[in-house]
Amino acid sequence: MARYIGIDAGTSMVKAAAFDERGQVLRVESRPVALSLQSGRAEQDMDEVYGAVTAVLSALAAAVEGPFALIGLTGQGDGVWLVDESGRPVRAAVSWMDGRAGELVDAWQSAGVVERVFRRSGSAMFPGCPGPVLAWLDQHEPAVLDTAAAAVYCKDMVFQRLTGIRATDVSDASMPFLDPRTRTYDDEVLRELGLAHRRGLLPPVSDPIAVGTLGADSPLAGTPVTGGPYDLPACALGAGVTEAGDGLLIVGTCLASLVSVREVDLAGEPAGLHISTDRPGHWLRAMPAMVGTAALDWVLRTTGVSHSEVDGLLDATPPGSRGVRVLPYFAPSGERAPFVEPRLRAELTGVSLETTTADLVRATCEGIGFAARHCLEAAGLTGSLAICGGGTRSPAWMRLFAEVLGRPLRIVEGEVGARGAVLASAARQGVALDVAAWTAPTAVVEPDPARAEFYTKAYDDHLQRLAAARDRARAT
Repeated sequence: MARYIGIDAGTSMVKAAAFDERGQVLRVESRPVALSLQSGRAEQDMDEVYGAVTAVLSALAAAVEGPFALIGLTGQGDGVWLVDESGRPVRAAVSWMDGRAGELVDAWQSAGVVERVFRRSGSAMFPGCPGPVLAWLDQHEPAVLDTAAAAVYCKDMVFQRLTGIRATDVSDASMPFLDPRTRTYDDEVLRELGLAHRRGLLPPVSDPIAVGTLGADSPLAGTPVTGGPYDLPACALGAGVTEAGDGLLIVGTCLASLVSVREVDLAGEPAGLHISTDRPGHWLRAMPAMVGTAALDWVLRTTGVSHSEVDGLLDATPPGSRGVRVLPYFAPSGERAPFVEPRLRAELTGVSLETTTADLVRATCEGIGFAARHCLEAAGLTGSLAICGGGTRSPAWMRLFAEVLGRPLRIVEGEVGARGAVLASAARQGVALDVAAWTAPTAVVEPDPARAEFYTKAYDDHLQRLAAARDRARAT
């Protein structure tokens, strides 16, 4: 019986999952990877990331009996991963969480560059996306760019070192250089960003996704492997979000909201992005807020609470957290969806000597829920909603999400990104899999009507407080 492997090179963890023909997880191997955060800068060691990929792949091959029909590769998006001809690093990777280009994005917003780029690409830039990062490096580290062969993305670096093939796919290329209608690089966008002279650094776009084979030094040498899509569209595939109007909420380090669409709307507010997929005529309208579980992690660390206590704390205080409110914009680079505000920071209000740890935790979870609702509404959600990510391990938080969003949630657990990478790989190579079985939800959570009504009013208050906070950020 054939086996399938999905590899997901995430921001803090690299995982490899083995699946059977029905999409059941047989085994998962994982390795943590470090993210260096200092003075608004976020970088990663490419060799460490690649070493983690080879380690989890080798461990999985040793633990699960084959044969393995294929491997699908996905990973974190955005940032800039500068490599030489062989795919080795020429400097540390600049993460999507990096904020060094914040002032540059501010200047582009004031000059109308951000809006003009959005009208062409359907993607609004934020400090950690490739356009601003490359422009910052061009100003401050031009010699490094001169020595680089390509500015790729995480999965592309891994794919080249596994197979020897340099390529990206339409999903990663969507931010912000790709014209979503022609599915090719837009030279006018490069000119707008002052990067026309760096066009040669952009990797070739493989459409559909590239296929290679693992090299002779791999324990699975000769196994076909595909490069892409990146983690957001891979999760959409893994959760079965393909029909127009249906959506996906990923409650992970990044709080990502995705809605399947059949047209590109370049007329709205410049925010989020349109992710091209392997299916022409189909896009994902994405509103990936900068911080999801990372905001809750910060609160838990600060209060000395463990993750295992979250469910009990959420049940220990009522909706509204006894007046405590959290605007969950904790990222050092501000926010990117459903608006771009590089200087926006988190706010905690309504605290007194009577405030409990449960109030703080619930208020944070509520604030993240409000941010998700804002993103999903901006993305145009009209159909069903699936939810995945590390946050799904908390049943109480899932109930809270259903109430804040005012709709049922299809819970999709397991290695959703790796699952989507396998489905993309199978479709690319003509391997027939039962997609409905692979993407079936593990549970459905219904909202409590009374609490949903309460949160509809509380959401309006959240939007008012957010508007005031944005005014303060812009005045800074």
